[in-house]
Amino acid sequence: MSPSLLSSRLKWLIDEGVIERHDMGERRRGYALTEAGREFVPLVEGLGIWGQRWTRRTLQAHEIDLGLLVWSLESSANPDAFGPGRCLIRLELTDQTDAKRFWWFLNQKGKCELCVDDPGGEVNLYVACTLPDAIHIVRGDISPAHAIGDNRIEVLGDNWARCAFTDWLNLGPLTKVQSRRSDT
Repeated sequence: MSPSLLSSRLKWLIDEGVIERHDMGERRRGYALTEAGREFVPLVEGLGIWGQRWTRRTLQAHEIDLGLLVWSLESSANPDAFGPGRCLIRLELTDQTDAKRFWWFLNQKGKCELCVDDPGGEVNLYVACTLPDAIHIVRGDISPAHAIGDNRIEVLGDNWARCAFTDWLNLGPLTKVQSRRSDT
């Protein structure tokens, strides 16, 4: 989303009384839900549950989007799952060409950074799967544990990093909602 589009949407939400802006100093702003916004939360959650239950279906070829997957992993990851130190994950998408096969996620100081080139240092966790299987995990079609058990994803590396992998993925509560469609 472009900065100007984000700014206009935030302004609209403020004007509608859904959120309020708080100045946090040094040209930083924070936003918080108003009473009206908090009252709206169950409706948004309900729409999310309904969507997961009734609109999720088999992925179409045009929905298998590498860029969206790696952006989603970077933006939703919980880098603190690995503790305060540095943790490097190498993701291998086994069905991709060499140029798009390897991705690194550097987790340190409370941030997860997507790297298109190896940032160097010890890799703590090696994750290998196909792009569709990674998407199926992120959208909740299959749990990480089932994907590992079914050999759809391979997770190798330091024991502490393997144990923290699912927490790092930080899959939201909607991924636990099962589809009720017959064509999924």
